Amino acid sequence: MQLAKEVKYLIHKEVLLEWRSKYTINGVLLYVVSTIFTCYLSFVSLGDKLTWNALFWIIMLFASINGVSKSFLQETKGQQLYSYILASPAAVLISKTVYNTLLMLVLTTIALGFYTLVFDSFTPPDMVLYYVAVVLGSVSFSTVFTMVSAIASKAGNGGMLMAILSFPIIIPVLILLIKLAKNAVDGLPWENSYDEIAMLLVVNVLMVATSLLLFPYLWRD
Repeated sequence: MQLAKEVKYLIHKEVLLEWRSKYTINGVLLYVVSTIFTCYLSFVSLGDKLTWNALFWIIMLFASINGVSKSFLQETKGQQLYSYILASPAAVLISKTVYNTLLMLVLTTIALGFYTLVFDSFTPPDMVLYYVAVVLGSVSFSTVFTMVSAIASKAGNGGMLMAILSFPIIIPVLILLIKLAKNAVDGLPWENSYDEIAMLLVVNVLMVATSLLLFPYLWRD
């Protein structure tokens, strides 16, 4: 019960801070919209659905890095000390993960809508399955980058360390997401996608469990 109250308060704090500054969401939206429009101008004759799919996930990957990676890296020592006194390590990690997931869901939904609007001739036949892939991608990117951001924030050169630590984790996730989204683009039955969905769910559960085990030791430092 106490954990739920702490998580609720911390999520409210994150939303309030973001609403006041709007730095992250505006920056990521500007990146996504400008990148998609630039791709449209560069690949106006794009005719390959596989290229369409891969291009979308590359944009989403870098958007998530810009949006989620700052969750711990941008915090000052004073803000970290305030959170340390206010709540437990588990509450801090869960609140960051939930907030980043909600943020990524909003951004990826807007990005997918704008992407299908710009590349109107390449809308996936199974849009529901594609959106399932988008939701799983948002959750996966959030869980991975939130934990890696927490680790990198304890180092001097956080940005470089985050790139090194996240690479071996995010590549298998990205491969699964592209395969799942490709099934939607090809219009295959849902039965063909159960393995990818299950693997992504397992990866997310393992990441959350590992984060909850390791983060209290990081938080003490």
